[in-house]
Amino acid sequence: MHAITDRQSLISALDCRERQFTEELIAEGGRIKRENVGTKTYLRGLIEISNKCRKDCLYCGIRCSNVQVERYEMSEEEIISCALKAMALNYGSICIQSGERCDKAFTDRISSVIRKIKALTDGRTGITLSLGEQSRETLMEWFEAGAHRYLLRIEASNPMLYRRLHPENSLHSYDTRLKTLYDLKEIGYQVGSGVMIGLPYQTPADLADDLLFLKNFDIDMVGMGPYIPHPQTPLAALQYPADGRRLELSLKMVALLRMLMPKINIAATTALEVLDKKGREKALAAGANIVMPNISPASSKSRYSLYDKKTSLSEDINLEDAEIGFGEWGDSLHFLAKRADIE
Repeated sequence: MHAITDRQSLISALDCRERQFTEELIAEGGRIKRENVGTKTYLRGLIEISNKCRKDCLYCGIRCSNVQVERYEMSEEEIISCALKAMALNYGSICIQSGERCDKAFTDRISSVIRKIKALTDGRTGITLSLGEQSRETLMEWFEAGAHRYLLRIEASNPMLYRRLHPENSLHSYDTRLKTLYDLKEIGYQVGSGVMIGLPYQTPADLADDLLFLKNFDIDMVGMGPYIPHPQTPLAALQYPADGRRLELSLKMVALLRMLMPKINIAATTALEVLDKKGREKALAAGANIVMPNISPASSKSRYSLYDKKTSLSEDINLEDAEIGFGEWGDSLHFLAKRADIE
């Protein structure tokens, strides 16, 4: 298959409905992955520490306006226990995720947790954070404490579409989201981002531009998956593509991004399994190389409901034939190559 790298060819690839083309594209994504980042799948133990959030995003089940959500917050001891569980399972890394909070009690607790996990695991556990927009000072503090990766999804790189997904106020600013991504890069994090695929209002051109945004930003890792509507959100009432189309688009996006950025880390997101029980396995075949098993307590999983049917998903994934990077951080080769060039 010839390279698909310019905007028009990306749009055409995403718009194409031919089954043979899709299968060939997915196979090519898998081939490029094997040639550039190898055959290993790396694990990130996901710890969902709180569903309290100051944001009111129109697509998210834990938006602050959703009064039907039972809010929770894990203690330091519970978070550390999950981290030690990940180490016992021989996961090389964890990902600490939460609704967005910026109060000092929260940011100080994250700093404390990072330091304690580093100390208790002798620095062997890699730490990714996914805690929303934060001040540069807070991000620096967490980096110095020992976190080295940060995931902040742009969700939609088109500013007009971004505005249609968020309330019109200063707390939901595209420019602030973008600035935070640049802050993360300048501080020295391995920076992750991503988008939702198959949104209301979204076009193949938007998705092509999302891919080019990730490439032009020179991203290190990506977590992107299908839009799954949550019934307690305003966006759920709008039209969006059928399940099969969102699955197809998601797998194509993984394969195309692997073509554009051969050495980055790409997650096979759990949301894919709402559309297909083998969704994550199909994403791995298309070019993904990261899986994030949820190691949160059962009581937390049931309340961290970002999208519909999330709580009913199984964490089991058939990786019997896969080579697992047990005990390894699995850092982005793209990031490591950039750092080597600087040094």
